[in-house]
Amino acid sequence: MAELDAIFKAYDIRGTYPDQIDAPTCRSIGAAFARFALDEGGPVAEILVARDMRPSGVELVAAFCEGVRSQGVDVVDLGLASTDLVYFASGRRNAPGAMFTASHNPAQYNGIKFCLAGARPVGVDSGLDVVRRLVDDPPPDAAEPGTRREVDLLSDFADHVRSFVDVSKFRPLKVVADTANGMGGLVVPAVFEALPFDLEVLYPELDGTFPNHPADPIQPENQRDLCARVREVGADIGFAFDGDADRVFVVDEKGRGLSGSVTTAMVAAGVLAKEPGATVLHNLICSKVVPEVVRENGGTPVRTKVGHSFIKAEMATTGAAFGGEHSAHYYFRDNFRADSGLIAAMHVLELLCAADQPMSVLRAPYDRYADSGEINTQVADPAAVIDSVAAAFASSHPEAAQDRLDGLTVDMGDWWFNLRPSNTEPLLRLNLEARTRDECDARTSELLHLITKG
Repeated sequence: MAELDAIFKAYDIRGTYPDQIDAPTCRSIGAAFARFALDEGGPVAEILVARDMRPSGVELVAAFCEGVRSQGVDVVDLGLASTDLVYFASGRRNAPGAMFTASHNPAQYNGIKFCLAGARPVGVDSGLDVVRRLVDDPPPDAAEPGTRREVDLLSDFADHVRSFVDVSKFRPLKVVADTANGMGGLVVPAVFEALPFDLEVLYPELDGTFPNHPADPIQPENQRDLCARVREVGADIGFAFDGDADRVFVVDEKGRGLSGSVTTAMVAAGVLAKEPGATVLHNLICSKVVPEVVRENGGTPVRTKVGHSFIKAEMATTGAAFGGEHSAHYYFRDNFRADSGLIAAMHVLELLCAADQPMSVLRAPYDRYADSGEINTQVADPAAVIDSVAAAFASSHPEAAQDRLDGLTVDMGDWWFNLRPSNTEPLLRLNLEARTRDECDARTSELLHLITKG
């Protein structure tokens, strides 16, 4: 069996196939997850299982399903699916789910994202640690194995995605979507087929070897083909999806990308127009534009730690209508508090259709700040470096606000930064924002010097 410590992460399971994640391991994980779901939620009638387009998924899913069935639990096989389709299915059918995907990682990777009934997240603090222990201490097989059957929910999912907007207000637009040979090639056409848009899909073939470019749109180089095609065909807007299609980045008609923060702010404004006074969540590396726009539109912004399990838990506590992350995950209360790139895309299209102006004009009021992007630095002792940076700023800038909600955040007024440790590597992740590009670059250099000095 593969080395479990290498593949169990903070929010999911992920590793290289077949040396880190293989069929025997997945069978054991399937049995462990079924036992965890039974112990956590009482009687479990079924567990939903789906996979992305990676070739290794067929073998791994078969083994996982065998493990689930060994516990007397039925398997509902959703086949090829996006991660947000699995969350929808979990919410609609009130059943636990397992999505086999490595998201934006290269072709040699695969992994599993779990949820409990109602699309409740499963992370290291909400059950993934229990699954890990059960793999080491396998539960006995049930007297009667569960069954396995196939169910197609693609059409139901497409209807659900469209239900978040008033499609009668849509007008003809030229849309280009780069699905990067990922699962967007399945779900994007299904959602758009009933809409009045002229849709062109780049790299729609489901090919887990990623022959065109990595399915990682947070990297600007992986948006180049989309940006060029938007300009070439005179499209009104472009969308870049990641490998399992739960994230989306937006490109305007000039071929310029919007950050996840800007998209979060825009979608928040649209949500608040429909639900005045609603609470909107944003993680602590989102731009200041997000809480500013939420307040300007009469909403209540709530700042959270980074990570889907934290946002979903906070959404359950606060009843927030919407939440966004700088990494382009967008969460909706009425989507069982789960994230969906396609639902976010529908909201952006609704705003664009109503505005009767190009995307470059519509985005302008939200482009208020310059950011560094996430910069990773390898250090020997991340906690010690964070303490050193905090002490340096407490000494030189005692007036600056500091907090430790997630790593270290220091707010200097005109600029701010967050320094967080990686969950899995000896890395520090720096995100910095300032009012101008020059100031952002200068402050980033200063921080990197402090970090490397230790």
